Amino acid sequence: MKPTHIEHLGIAVTSIEEAAPFFEFLTGNKCYSIEEVADQKVRTAFFKVGEVKIELLEPTSPESTIAKFIEKNGGRGGVHHVAFNVENVAEALAECEAAGIQLIDKAPRKGAENLMIAFLHPKSTKGVLTELCQQPGASSR
Repeated sequence: MKPTHIEHLGIAVTSIEEAAPFFEFLTGNKCYSIEEVADQKVRTAFFKVGEVKIELLEPTSPESTIAKFIEKNGGRGGVHHVAFNVENVAEALAECEAAGIQLIDKAPRKGAENLMIAFLHPKSTKGVLTELCQQPGASSR
């Protein structure tokens, strides 16, 4: 597995509408996309910083992993995960599993921006929730 770049940094927020002005100021860019990922119970908003994206994550349900993360973080949210772009998420998952890394997702699934995604457990990644992302149309051998 050889990531090509950091795809995005995921930041949990209680409200995209409240957080967006700060990130627009910080990045110098307007939010270019807001979408709901229903199966993950989250709304996302994206900002570009050079080639890297900032993904704001707002829970749409108290049962979402983002709502639970915010609650554990004293209601403040914060950096939730780092996402790496890989050519093939399924192959990367197999390599990680073979290396003894604990997987959250055993198979790729669809995420925001039509990416194929999968998460690695922070217990195996030095405490950092790590996401692997595959661009739409990329190899899925």
